[in-house]
Amino acid sequence: MNKIFVTGAYGFIGQSVCQALVAVNKSVHGAVRSLNSFSAVADAEYTAVGDINFEINWKSLLANFDCVIHCAGRAHVMNEPNTDSLEAYRLANVEATKRLAMQAAAAGVKRMIFLSSVKVNGENTNESLYNLSLSKDKKKIFTYKDKPAPENSYGVSKLEAEKALWEVSVKTGLEVIVLRLPLVYGEGVKGNLNRLLKLVRSGMPLPFGMIKNQRSMIGLDNLIDVIIRCIDHPKAAGKTFLLSDGEDLSTPDLLRHMASSMECSLRLLPIPVSLLKFAGFILKRQNEIDRLVGSLKVDSLYTREILDWTPRVSVEQGIRQMVISNLKS
Repeated sequence: MNKIFVTGAYGFIGQSVCQALVAVNKSVHGAVRSLNSFSAVADAEYTAVGDINFEINWKSLLANFDCVIHCAGRAHVMNEPNTDSLEAYRLANVEATKRLAMQAAAAGVKRMIFLSSVKVNGENTNESLYNLSLSKDKKKIFTYKDKPAPENSYGVSKLEAEKALWEVSVKTGLEVIVLRLPLVYGEGVKGNLNRLLKLVRSGMPLPFGMIKNQRSMIGLDNLIDVIIRCIDHPKAAGKTFLLSDGEDLSTPDLLRHMASSMECSLRLLPIPVSLLKFAGFILKRQNEIDRLVGSLKVDSLYTREILDWTPRVSVEQGIRQMVISNLKS
């Protein structure tokens, strides 16, 4: 497939997808929110569609394209009230995705790659919670076979979007591929990782020395490698893939990689996790603290076997590239 349409083409992932596709001689057209103050990828074309919603007319835009890579959507917002946000998430992540898929099929698009989230599986794989939980279904590691168990509005909307895509696939023959992503890191990263980078760079002592969690992540280069592989891979259609670099890190390990890449010292204070959680409760930052101290492990063996894929960039290399790009910005 040579003609690729990318939604969210100016986002953290979408922009790098466009760059990589152009580099392998694909014809690329990106949908972006606005063409103002926009750094276009050379040799790619773009159309401004405004905010992603269920009213966009995609059919005319998608004529003659082979594959759609759907990166756009309403992103997870930390500490956002579940009850207030579910409808907004559904409009952007479910209804808009369903409309895009239906019109893609009507336009003759063969395949659609949907960037979902591991939050469809759940929020964590904390072994301590596993031992204490009343639920026997609490997972120590997420796999592609797991029954979905989203715990917030964002996760619910991504699961509903996946279900909508499978329904469209059955009705129209559109080939659907779902990629459930853990934390993605790389050049231009924002959110918690960017805040951690700034904390490490500051040189101040950090209270994370007693955290013993394990989190799966995927580097941007490795993610894009999977996406490009999925465009043409004959075994990819109709499957859900969980992704990771295969090198799970604790929060202290992640910080050490960052500090090493910056060539700066790192002081980690031995503060009990219970105190960190209490501070998060008092400061109304529970979700951020939970992500810093909690575990979220992903089994990506099925993905590697089906796609015959091995991560080409190690975690150490990926973090170093992220740090270097962050220092330059």
